[in-house]
Amino acid sequence: MVTAGLRAPYAADPDKSRGRLRQEPPSPTRSDFRRDCDRLIHSTAFRRLAYKTQVFVFHEGDHYRTRLTHTLEVTQIARSLARALGLDEDLAEASALGHDLGHPPFGHAGERALARCLTAWGGFDHNAQTLAVVTRLERRYADFDGLNLTWETLEGLVKHNGPLIDRGGAPIGHYAGQELPGEIARYNQTHDLELWSFPSAEAQAAALADDIAYDAHDIDDGLRARLFALDELAELPVAGDILREVDRLHPRIGAGRRAHEFLRRLIAHMIEDVIAEAKRRLGRLGSPGPADIRAAQTRVVGFSQPMAQADRAIKDFLLPRMYRHARVMRIMTLAEACLAELFARYLEEPQDLPPERRPRPPDTAATRARQIADFIAGMTDRFALVEHARLFDSTPELR
Repeated sequence: MVTAGLRAPYAADPDKSRGRLRQEPPSPTRSDFRRDCDRLIHSTAFRRLAYKTQVFVFHEGDHYRTRLTHTLEVTQIARSLARALGLDEDLAEASALGHDLGHPPFGHAGERALARCLTAWGGFDHNAQTLAVVTRLERRYADFDGLNLTWETLEGLVKHNGPLIDRGGAPIGHYAGQELPGEIARYNQTHDLELWSFPSAEAQAAALADDIAYDAHDIDDGLRARLFALDELAELPVAGDILREVDRLHPRIGAGRRAHEFLRRLIAHMIEDVIAEAKRRLGRLGSPGPADIRAAQTRVVGFSQPMAQADRAIKDFLLPRMYRHARVMRIMTLAEACLAELFARYLEEPQDLPPERRPRPPDTAATRARQIADFIAGMTDRFALVEHARLFDSTPELR
């Protein structure tokens, strides 16, 4: 089946996909990458993102981002980048839709809690957990566990930030100096995702979309929570210029509209920068195909140096004012304690788990710990608090 639209020679072609681990008949109406998108959207893990923390816990306010709204914003930006660069929009969308499925409740606080709980059993990594979700934890189809996604979507989910190992097999990047997460290493033995290479340009576009969405919506949520004022951004590169442009063009605009005008311009400016920089990098490669994108010495979809510095400045600005703000840290510390107590209770008293979640043979300490982590990682914020209240006399209010 041929996908409609103009595709660049370096774009992934669903008609030339490396396929699925388990062979399936083709769809008469959808490309393989479109089917991946649809499977991700209809998954249980995707629905749970609606009640998983981005930065603020769900009952702090209805208008703060959740993992689901963040994912939708990333998906919109990823498709915009893909369209402008002649990439396969469905594959870019699949990479964006699935990128956060492995996050536990309570955002990065939940990940820190599970990482500590699993110290003796290989730790916890949300990227590896995403792979677990889409290859074994989703149990919906009659013929296989997981979603049986295409090779291209899987490699994008695992390698969206770049290669995990060098050609000799040594972990690099985020995993330098440590072992690869067991989930990734084990799966790769069965279905080689070429962990030494970059992923497709579509997956790279989704990774940049994640950065752009984070910057914009975390500023928006921080302003809504009154953790800082918009004028504090005036000294940052790029952001300050955009704010001054908004004030010049709309000198009497209200505070809410001023913030929105700033954010929409920031997103557009970052998208335009990525498109221009990607075209420059692709031009240096000559006439690349998909294999050349994977074999390149650096990612082909990225920020220009000035925009990378602006992106870093925004994240450095947000770190103390938002992510480590006393209000946020107090709630996240309580959330971490809740998950740690749940883990310890289930480990000692597995009968407290739902029947379908109780340890399965072989019931070793390692397999029990991992099965419990799978259960907790799949929880929503709400369900984690309900479970804690069921098992303990006191559950803190995360406000």
